[in-house]
Amino acid sequence: MTFAGKSMTEANDTSGTTARTVDQVQTSAHRVIDQASGAARPAVDRFAAGAHQAVDQLACAANETAAKLNARGGQLRDAQARMSDTCAGYVRDQPFTSIGIAVAAGFLLSLVLARRGPRIDA
Repeated sequence: MTFAGKSMTEANDTSGTTARTVDQVQTSAHRVIDQASGAARPAVDRFAAGAHQAVDQLACAANETAAKLNARGGQLRDAQARMSDTCAGYVRDQPFTSIGIAVAAGFLLSLVLARRGPRIDA
C-alpha cells in the first residue's frame, strides 16, 4: 500500500523523523529558556534586593519622622498647658485688668471686622 506515492514504511520513517525533530526543537527551546532565566536570575535577584533595601530605608525614615512628630506634638501640648496655666493664673490674680483687656480687644476686633465686612451698594 502506498501513501501519497510512498510506502507505509517510508511514511512511518518520515513521521518518526518529524517527531524526533520536534522533540529536539522542544528540548533546545527549553534549554535556551533555562539559560535565559539563569542569566536573568542574578539581575532579578539584585533588583529585588535593592527594592527590599529601599523599602526598608523608607520605612525607617517614616518611623523616625513619626517619632519626631509625636515628640513635637507632646512639646506643643506641654507648651499649651503651660500657657493656659499662666493665663488662668493672671486672670485669677488680676480679674479687673483681665476684663478690661478682654473688652478692649473685643472692641478693636469689632472695628476691624466692621470695616472689612461685605458692602452692599444700592
